[in-house]
Amino acid sequence: MSRIVRTRPEGSGQALSEAYDTALLDLDGVVYAGGNAIAYAVESLGTARAGGMHLAYVTNNALRTPDAVAEHLTALGIPTVASDVITSAQAVARLISEQVPAGARVLVIGGEGLRVALRERGLEPVDSADDEPVAVVQGYGGPDLTWSRFAEACYAIARGVPWFASNTDLTIPGARGIAPGNGAAVEVVRIATGGDPQVAGKPLPPMHRETILRTGAERPLVVGDRLDTDIEGAFNGEVDSLLVLTGVTDGAQLLAAPPQHRPTYVDADLRGMLTGQPEVVEAGDGFRCGGFTATAGSEELELAGEGEALDGLRALCAAAWTAAGEGSCELDGGKALARLGL
Repeated sequence: MSRIVRTRPEGSGQALSEAYDTALLDLDGVVYAGGNAIAYAVESLGTARAGGMHLAYVTNNALRTPDAVAEHLTALGIPTVASDVITSAQAVARLISEQVPAGARVLVIGGEGLRVALRERGLEPVDSADDEPVAVVQGYGGPDLTWSRFAEACYAIARGVPWFASNTDLTIPGARGIAPGNGAAVEVVRIATGGDPQVAGKPLPPMHRETILRTGAERPLVVGDRLDTDIEGAFNGEVDSLLVLTGVTDGAQLLAAPPQHRPTYVDADLRGMLTGQPEVVEAGDGFRCGGFTATAGSEELELAGEGEALDGLRALCAAAWTAAGEGSCELDGGKALARLGL
């Protein structure tokens, strides 16, 4: 499928909450971190909802059920019902159900979210490779998931049972920092078995399909903090995206982003949903946004001017992405980012 290679963040004369009918919001690193609401999230989402935007919460974390996620969000001050939550557990359960008989047994390596999603699709979760499962599914099980669970997965896979994974995020943000995610656990099983799972979560098509089926979104905006899941998922689904800098992505990673990791819009946090986005324009041999102009030199990205730091970052993105074309920018942006405090 041919796609246009994005060379700069786009501008918007409308508030994003007015330009799009549905926000498909990631949770960890966007709405909350370590269970606590990220600054400005509650107020921004409340304003967007009051203005008529449908809010849907799309997470690769397969541990918790939609009911549990909705209760958590509501407790944070973001009124939510279970049908507003779409998880990678639901996406992988649908993927499995399309390949195995109704009522089949599935070995679960993960938490309650996977079990509930499998039952929703008419499948029976089991705990042992000796329970004659027809599939193995692996999802984030939290920090207390024991090593013996990985062993059960390996036993079943070695017998020829097909292996599925909710997602392969290597890390997950928490209150104390970045912790290993389900992708790290998947690598343990991959190394032990030499196998490869079918994966459902972002950025792959099964997750996008599940999201659209459940929300009915006609003009969705993906809002996330990760380039390799949220933004790439939007790219694969051919929908627009907003990257917020409240999670794992930093300025250097954004400047080096290949085409599939380049967001439509960039902002500091969820307040960016409530505003228009400044335009990035060509200026001589560089790009201007607000009071900043960025150019690509022979060895580094250069930044001139003054103004809002995010405008400088947007201008730098245009210079870096244009220089990189269909690749990844290798020019040094360290000095320019340091000047912006990023």
